Amino acid sequence: MTKRFRNWAILSILTSILVVPAAKAQDRRIVSEPVAPHTVCDRPVPSGKQDTAMLQDAIDQCPSGAAVYLGRGEFRSGPLEMKSGVTLWVGRGARLIAIPEPAAYDKGLGQCGRIAEKGDGCRPFISFSKTRGGGIYGEGIIDGQGGTLIAGSAETWWQLARRAQAEGGNQNAPRLIQIDHAQDITFSGVTLRNAPNFHVAMNRGERATFWGLTIDAPADARNTDGIDLGASQDVTITRSLIRTGDDNVAIKAGDNGPSSHISIIDNVFGWGHGMSIGSEVNSGAKDILVRNLTLDGTTSGLRIKSDVSRGGLVEGVTYEYVCLRGNRWPVSFDTKYDPRAQGTRIPVYRQIVLRHVHGDTGVLLMRGLDEAHALDVTLEDVRFASSATWQVEHTKVTANQSDVSPPLPGRAAGPLLRGSEVCSGAFR
Repeated sequence: MTKRFRNWAILSILTSILVVPAAKAQDRRIVSEPVAPHTVCDRPVPSGKQDTAMLQDAIDQCPSGAAVYLGRGEFRSGPLEMKSGVTLWVGRGARLIAIPEPAAYDKGLGQCGRIAEKGDGCRPFISFSKTRGGGIYGEGIIDGQGGTLIAGSAETWWQLARRAQAEGGNQNAPRLIQIDHAQDITFSGVTLRNAPNFHVAMNRGERATFWGLTIDAPADARNTDGIDLGASQDVTITRSLIRTGDDNVAIKAGDNGPSSHISIIDNVFGWGHGMSIGSEVNSGAKDILVRNLTLDGTTSGLRIKSDVSRGGLVEGVTYEYVCLRGNRWPVSFDTKYDPRAQGTRIPVYRQIVLRHVHGDTGVLLMRGLDEAHALDVTLEDVRFASSATWQVEHTKVTANQSDVSPPLPGRAAGPLLRGSEVCSGAFR
């Protein structure tokens, strides 16, 4: 992350915190800033070679409530499995580097590092599987080396992903961090960089906090989502800076179960595909708050995406105090994400509220499936530049015309937003 982007993003977060009063979050917990563990059980020293066995042994021997502390230096490792209650503390000046060796991550079928019909042939770099408590803390860096040549290959993990896209297959590349059937997980302060695939993926998680993270990957690094939440409840993502080659944050609810009670508060997104819900929502997603969010240069901004092959009920979603700049689709609520999709899983979006959402130009899309399954959207103080365009189809909109600009199709114009007023609190 460039120093300029980091400084601007921190200013944006501080400004939004100062000028916007507190509001109830959807996460049912009372979430406060994480504190580092009081006890350090081990302080490994980098060997200059592979440190996998040393790090895994330190984690395995560490008692619940304590931390394995990585001090200054570069630690090179293959996959690590976390233990309940144990924190991996990556200190300032420390870099934990994922070795680019497919054999280290392979699940036993020889698929990791290859293109295949399925893309689940690799273990993650760091996994939390059926754990409770613990997490990752510190001001250091965890680097997935997605742009480094894969061992025994002439291409990187990201080039593999692009070739898979061109060939119509799936790349088998490791996720940086996987949280699976885990509870009470906390991430604080750490920088996650250059994941080969998703940076953080959560499946069936309960009570997770992501506080003050930096997640950074190039804009063209395919499938490098920042944080993906699937079938998870009571999650807070706050005070974080995220820019990636795919969704900055995505909330999903596929066959594994519903997602609910999620708070995305006081964050800044750089390039990426935006703040997404979907595309798998067939188990339902509800009670989601996105508040004090700046999206600068994301292709999409606020996005709910699904179709009849993976749709379901999305309800109780509130976006408030959102600033959007340089987005192709600042708002995209689309029940026809894949227009060729077939199926009977009907996407229905209701009780969707946009309040104090400002931006510049772009396409503002709200497209329901049909009149029987129309979108239900409320707009309060939603203002974009006059060059922005609405595309509205099968949508029931509740709004005061003076509260929305440009005007919705078929409605009289309210006051237009001048360029100097676009997200003035966050961008000056």
